[in-house]
Amino acid sequence: MCKSICGMDALPYIDLIDPAEIDLLLISHFHLDHCGALPWFLQKTSFKGRTFMTHATKAIYRWLLSDYVKVSNISADDMLYTETDLEDSMEKIETINFHEVKEVAGIKFWCYHAGHVLGAAMFMIEIAGVKLLYTGDFSRQEDRHLMAAEIPSVKPDILITESTYGTHIHEKREEREARFCNTVHDIVNREGRCLIPVFALGRAQELLLILDEYWQNHPELHDIPIYYASSLARKCMAVYQTYINAMNDKIRKAININNPFVFKHISNLKSMDHFDDIGPSVVMASPGMMQSGLSRELFESWCTDKRNGVIIAGYCVEGTLAKHIMTEPDEITTMSGQKLPLKMSVDYISFSAHTDYQQTSEFIRALKPPHVILVHGEQNEMARLKAALIREYEDNDEVHIEVHNPKNTEAVTLNFRGEKLAKVMGLLADQKCAQGQRVSGILVKRNFNYHILTPSDLSDYTDLSMGTVTQSQAIPYTGPISLLVSQLRSLAGDVEQVERAEKITVRIFKSITLVHEAGMVLLEWIANPLNDMYADAVATVVLEVQSNPNAQKCKKETFDMELFVERLELMLHDMFGDDCVNFKDRKNLNVTVGGATASVDPETRLPFLLPIHHDMCSCTDMESAERYTYA
Repeated sequence: MCKSICGMDALPYIDLIDPAEIDLLLISHFHLDHCGALPWFLQKTSFKGRTFMTHATKAIYRWLLSDYVKVSNISADDMLYTETDLEDSMEKIETINFHEVKEVAGIKFWCYHAGHVLGAAMFMIEIAGVKLLYTGDFSRQEDRHLMAAEIPSVKPDILITESTYGTHIHEKREEREARFCNTVHDIVNREGRCLIPVFALGRAQELLLILDEYWQNHPELHDIPIYYASSLARKCMAVYQTYINAMNDKIRKAININNPFVFKHISNLKSMDHFDDIGPSVVMASPGMMQSGLSRELFESWCTDKRNGVIIAGYCVEGTLAKHIMTEPDEITTMSGQKLPLKMSVDYISFSAHTDYQQTSEFIRALKPPHVILVHGEQNEMARLKAALIREYEDNDEVHIEVHNPKNTEAVTLNFRGEKLAKVMGLLADQKCAQGQRVSGILVKRNFNYHILTPSDLSDYTDLSMGTVTQSQAIPYTGPISLLVSQLRSLAGDVEQVERAEKITVRIFKSITLVHEAGMVLLEWIANPLNDMYADAVATVVLEVQSNPNAQKCKKETFDMELFVERLELMLHDMFGDDCVNFKDRKNLNVTVGGATASVDPETRLPFLLPIHHDMCSCTDMESAERYTYA
């Protein structure tokens, strides 16, 4: 969300997406422009996915957004969310450790240290083999308490990187700190008040460490108070003291002697009511862009005195007071609309923990991603950064990098050709296969992965289960059941009577159940291609016996082998053609289709398929031949 706007207007272009379609939400760090609308998104949209952030980010998120709700100067109706919404959102947020690999809906992801602020993370995301690194806000320069952003050992296919400072180059850290301390010293030396507008968390902790050390080394300043005017920072300082292990080596070593975040020369200022403004002092107050709050109140109170000074120590958005006074105007407009002369000194010393051009270009040089997408920056700065990166690689034949700087809501479409592999699992994997042998099963796509399974394994490896369809067919029949059973035995050979059934019931082909009822027979079977053919054959016999029972009585019940072989050969010729059928030895009928041969023994009436060929398997069943025989 936009930090300088309140209410629904602060939201990004959320109406262009469907939250219900999002499976995963990753929060890089606790600043409002990255997580300020999260309670609203989790509680008041159709989003049902999972949300992750680091432990430190979640701890500070709770306090930071609670403070945002309290200090927002808008009506309750215009608020995006309430304190209750914030509390409820905490239950939906999951935490992730740095370098811990997690997977959600086939999306694999893990995170690296990003610098910037405590708990800030860069996320590596892998989808269907394509790796994408999202930097969030990051800094490759180690400071007083944070380590530099890591360079991942895994090379991404796509890098989405911030471009806040475009092609600007930051001042060296030592020079920057010295200039900052000297400026503060000069202001208090001339009996002035020094205002340092900062956001409650992030760069503020860095500046506190610098000032506390400088005051410790300059006894002449011990009588001049330093105030940190933020109840939020005081609450969150416990988080900083807890997550020492997420900071750099210098802090981790110092904690063995004393906690560097327990300051000796800095006091907390609860409000203006507790402030005795009677002499030179240094006050760090939020918010950093002085749009409202204590920093704005102090600025309007001190701006008319030339002894006083304000130090802008972070990035400023266009349209804010902090950005405006950097243009050195003669006067400013107060929140009440009054015009005041601007006589206090204004200095800009950037402690913003965003990468500059040198850090960004070195980071890209180390990773060499084929695609770089620039985000989180002003249009002109992004354009300059894109042009600079293109120039850097235009004459490099070994490294080809495409740089994209999409506008808001503009989609970037990239095509990747990955190798698709299907993994055989379950019973199929237990079978021994020869080179070139065909394997058949069900192809299952799940979370960008492909598996081949037998139907019986579906319930073990997926959320699917195999169902059955039972077919029933009622056929009019008024003849004696003994005659019908006799004819069915001639067809199938194997006809068994079901014991203990209330009605006369027989099983044909071990799969078709026939129940004799008044004036009809009822066939039942589990539907599949083979059973369906068996049922057709049984139904044909029932209809033939019903239509001409006297003729059937006259027929011999003995099986005519010669007639059967003749009809079987005729059927196979009709089905597969004369060139495919071979019965020269008069022992076995051989049928060859597509390189596969089926051999049929007329004596046993069983086909032997080596190897199994589905085109033949569906047609080489003996009841079909016997239907020819009795037709």
